Amino acid sequence: QVQLVESGGGSVQAGGSLRLSCVDSGYTYSRNSMGWFRQAPGKEREGVAAVDLDGRTGYADSVKGRFTISRDHAKNTLYLQMNSLKPEDTAMYYCAADPYARLVWLGRWEVEGEYGYWGQGTQVTVSS
Repeated sequence: QVQLVESGGGSVQAGGSLRLSCVDSGYTYSRNSMGWFRQAPGKEREGVAAVDLDGRTGYADSVKGRFTISRDHAKNTLYLQMNSLKPEDTAMYYCAADPYARLVWLGRWEVEGEYGYWGQGTQVTVSS
């Protein structure tokens, strides 16, 4: 049974930092691509960042230079380090995974439908 569990969300003031974690349990093999998406109230879910198994990364323009995605294969954990947070970063953040394709390499990491597995989300709130 595949299970992705996010943690690390919370409330922070603008300019602050948070690190999100996503533990991938219940699966024997490494995911090919893993990513972070977010959804703000009244908005569609959008891709934030993703990383392929070979380390290739992709970022949304809105977070480049501020967010860093990484993965620890030994711990089956995906991270999102978020620095210089802004009020517009406020959203529910979701972890997603796909076992088969190198989505960053394919240029499709922002496509929700490419990911077969999703976590329940963790809330990030940034106040001004």
